[in-house]
Amino acid sequence: MTKTILYIHQASELYGSDKTLYYLVKGINEHPNFNVIVVLPNDGPLKQLLEASHIKVIIFPVIKVSREMFAIRNIVILPFTIITATKALRKILVNKKIDIVHSNTLAVLLGAFFAKRYRIKHIWHIHEIIKKPTIVRILYPFLVNNLSYKVVFNSMASKDFFCFKHHSIHKKAVVNLNGIDRDVPLTSIEDRNYIRKEIFNADGKDIVLGLIGRISKWKGQQLLLESFHQISQEFNNLKLMFVGSAPPNQEYLVEELLIKIKRLDIENECKIIPFQNNIWSIWDSIDVAIIPSTDPEPFGLVAVEAMLAKKPVIAAKHGGLIEIIKDNETGYFFKPNDTKDLQRVIKKLILDQNKLQEFGVNGYKRAQLYFSLKKHIEEFIIIYQNTPTL
Repeated sequence: MTKTILYIHQASELYGSDKTLYYLVKGINEHPNFNVIVVLPNDGPLKQLLEASHIKVIIFPVIKVSREMFAIRNIVILPFTIITATKALRKILVNKKIDIVHSNTLAVLLGAFFAKRYRIKHIWHIHEIIKKPTIVRILYPFLVNNLSYKVVFNSMASKDFFCFKHHSIHKKAVVNLNGIDRDVPLTSIEDRNYIRKEIFNADGKDIVLGLIGRISKWKGQQLLLESFHQISQEFNNLKLMFVGSAPPNQEYLVEELLIKIKRLDIENECKIIPFQNNIWSIWDSIDVAIIPSTDPEPFGLVAVEAMLAKKPVIAAKHGGLIEIIKDNETGYFFKPNDTKDLQRVIKKLILDQNKLQEFGVNGYKRAQLYFSLKKHIEEFIIIYQNTPTL
């Protein structure tokens, strides 16, 4: 029997959870026993990729969690918003029998309440470790436990954090590590040289460090910038690239970085490159990936991407990154939020050319073995097949 799965997601960008959804949905849609529909809040690169893969996409308000939601007025009207939204979505899906609702990330509430109202099995796919605000950290375990048939975590780190003190969720919990495959060939030497020269302002002797991902308060751009500034005074062959954009209405974070780069007088050594659709050519053109997140990463898909590009990874030792990177084998860990320790491991790696190559090769093998997309999709197929429908 064919099952129709309704996926609901919070954004239409192409960062970690967005990419995870795209690859999962594309794989499930190719399976003969499943049909898929995806609900997104707006147009964007994710929608375009999904539709290019002949996947039906509905643009609809997904009721995202935000700080504004917890204002007294918004709390009062929230039940009416939920009722109105679930009714409206049902009208759009009037000729569709939905067998499973899959909410991708904690940020979306629509899927949980839609499934509850229309008696559909709900799977909540959790990609977050939420420490603040406190009301969200306290409220969510209650919602997830009462509004989910299964709870899928993207790492042991996210599961352990979420289930701490909430043992009832353990019975519903499954850990399915994110998976990704490289679907494009290695960038040509000519193109890599062009990117390094024209975009990075780097020559053949330079070592390019890259932090690829959304620019946000907790991704560690400021921490890395401070560390890089100190190291660049000792080495004249280092470049630092920040690749990514800020969330909507947080563009000031980019401005703050630009101001600091100018104040430190390292504009020739450090650049900010906006979000790139073809991220593999950027990965192929850097030398070292750095993930200095100041809060724990729930998973860290960017680390797997770096490993698939055969790049050594330097990362803060907390969260899901601990499950991906092998210290002194595929890269180095440093103490979270510690600029001096970050400087130490960067210098340790760039002074050993053999490690740069060795860690890259080891990381590639590890990514293929443990974080394949095929394995990720197969585990979800089992979950969907074992989920009863009405």
